[in-house]
Amino acid sequence: MSVGSADLSQDRWCRGCDYLAMVRQLALMPGLVLWVQGEPHEERLCTWIGTHVAAVNRQLQVLLQACHGCFHPWERPSLQVWAAPLAPSCGLAGVCNLQTQPGTLLLDVGRVVPADWLRLVAHEYAHAQAGTAGHHARFAQALTQLCLGLALAPPLEEGVSAAVWCCYPVCQLTRDPLAFWQGRTGWTAAEPD
Repeated sequence: MSVGSADLSQDRWCRGCDYLAMVRQLALMPGLVLWVQGEPHEERLCTWIGTHVAAVNRQLQVLLQACHGCFHPWERPSLQVWAAPLAPSCGLAGVCNLQTQPGTLLLDVGRVVPADWLRLVAHEYAHAQAGTAGHHARFAQALTQLCLGLALAPPLEEGVSAAVWCCYPVCQLTRDPLAFWQGRTGWTAAEPD
């Protein structure tokens, strides 16, 4: 490896570390975002994030815009969306923080297959649209509208329980969420970074 490529690798690692610090600040609690400092996979994870997260976020932004398209302009919540590896202990693929301006959707896209990213964005968007956490009637109404607008099938039963809404629309989970964040899945951006 030449000196120039070592500098480039270090720059990508620094960008990845800075990015993780930034998304930790946007989380409801910083501990929701994976803390990698001192972990054996720190270098690989931070370097991959520093190299590829902008492309991931561009794709998430397109999906966010698709969700906005399901509502009139005056009904759309002001939101930002960011990909972030969430801490395994939280057991979530996405979180919505309505205490930031604009509101923040943090999505662990490594936990679901890329084909289901829209489903993940729609679920968290519904929380923002409802204006509160929880899987209650306002959330169900927002998510139903999103499902219909995005051509995702809403649950067929009338009066579906919160237990169903909490993991709807169903996303195919990955076996190893960190594999995505370490570049071990073969994921490539739809456009060059």
